[in-house]
Amino acid sequence: MKFNIPSKQLLTRLNAVSKVISNKNAYAILDNFLFELEGERLVITGSDMETRMTTVVDVPGAEGNAKFAIDVKRMLSLLKELPDTAMTFDVNEETLEVNITYLNGKFNSMAFDGNEYPLKAQSGTESYTFELCEKDVYEGIQQTIFAVGVDEMHPQFMGIYWDIMPEGITFVASDSHKLVRYRKNQVKPGIERGFILPAKPAAILSGIIDKNGKNMVKITVDETSATFEAVDYTLTCRFINGKYPKYNAVIPENNPYTLNIDRLTLLTALRRVSVFAAVGGLIKFEMHPDHIVLTSQDLDHATSAEETVQCEYDGADDMVMGFKNVDIIEVLNNLDTETVCAKLLDPARAGIFLPSEQVEGEDLLILQMPMML
Repeated sequence: MKFNIPSKQLLTRLNAVSKVISNKNAYAILDNFLFELEGERLVITGSDMETRMTTVVDVPGAEGNAKFAIDVKRMLSLLKELPDTAMTFDVNEETLEVNITYLNGKFNSMAFDGNEYPLKAQSGTESYTFELCEKDVYEGIQQTIFAVGVDEMHPQFMGIYWDIMPEGITFVASDSHKLVRYRKNQVKPGIERGFILPAKPAAILSGIIDKNGKNMVKITVDETSATFEAVDYTLTCRFINGKYPKYNAVIPENNPYTLNIDRLTLLTALRRVSVFAAVGGLIKFEMHPDHIVLTSQDLDHATSAEETVQCEYDGADDMVMGFKNVDIIEVLNNLDTETVCAKLLDPARAGIFLPSEQVEGEDLLILQMPMML
């Protein structure tokens, strides 16, 4: 078995595939990349049993058809130190000895039998296929992944919920303190399904597609998993078990008071005031018709801060609310708009944060719970 491949091309593909490989695998064979040579196509696979990624590289002039597994860390360490050069892999199919030669040197190692590598799980249930543009998939993940929960006691919150309807798709994430709902109304999946995509494969998926790309991602969904086929990579992952809560039911329908404020001005002021906040990160928002006063204090260290920011607030009375600094900064960081609109009711109810102008065909909403004053 013999094939040639440019080192930088191989490094790019292995770097992407390595993202699915866990640092602590249940099986030692999963600490390796699986290389399969099929004619003049090299198929590279990585897996952690829950998530599996493959990529295909053309290797003209290759000889033989075989598969072997080779150590992830060793391969990546070698490739990162190599210049952009041609590499030749020569594998003894009987002993699994791997000889790698390049311009000024050679590398020798032993591989593992590729037949020991776990096969892709077969669902056996009915599957459904639809396509989304790379840009739509990327935006759906990036607009919501920051709100994914990390509490293993509530696993259904540890992923992004894809609520797929024939005439559109809604991406939802929540950690029970905040909730993001991002609708894509211009896409037409043509099916009605719903699944919770875990945070890890969601992040990996957004990293292997072009955020402005117009190529289509083929998505195949069955009862337990989904397969995403992009231009250079195929990613398969299992869903999170459990039913996602009825997210629309927790979004207030009547928050009558509106706050409009410059996003960057508020964001930078919050960062400054947060320096003096106590461990809990409480920031007090005192809203007036034409300005908002941000205050924080840390009684243990005898520090405090106050800053005034201009705004437009149409509440019947002045209102004082408390938000955790990390949470509200995160909300503002993920609203890519000049002005932010907040819909409010009272200091104990969730606030709804919206971009001042929605992008055509999209609908973004962030719900944030306040802190008790």
